[in-house]
Amino acid sequence: MQGKRIKDSSVIMVQPMSPQDANHSGNVQGGVIMKLIDMAGTIVAQRHTRTNGVTASVDRIDFLHPVYVGDVLSLKASLNLVGRTSMEVGVRVEAENPLTGEIRHTASAYLTYVALDKSGKPTGVPPLILETDDEKRRNDDAKARREARLRGRKRG
Repeated sequence: MQGKRIKDSSVIMVQPMSPQDANHSGNVQGGVIMKLIDMAGTIVAQRHTRTNGVTASVDRIDFLHPVYVGDVLSLKASLNLVGRTSMEVGVRVEAENPLTGEIRHTASAYLTYVALDKSGKPTGVPPLILETDDEKRRNDDAKARREARLRGRKRG
């Protein structure tokens, strides 16, 4: 199977936040942001494998700052690591106030997807071609997260 570059599957999604996305305090609900994170990650996984895939796990989602109605979210998603049938995608969420231009890093997440063949069984994933020092660092960090996940499963 031929390797693929990270930049060939990366996505940037842009989504305005409207009143229907808000809780009673006027902040965007975390679940709305989580859904967008998963959508961005799914697109990355599908672009890399050209198959269907499922979200297997979410390592963590850190909400750093609130998102408000009227903000424009940018979700930047790319692969960090691929295994035999699985992939880790990192997603960075930024909120922009379109009136002031202020941009806030509002959330980050790491998700694992499993590629599925036409019969719904896990299938092989193309290897990653790491081109930059940043990609190599993110790949090393993802390997450490994977090892921690696997250790946690053995204890659990």
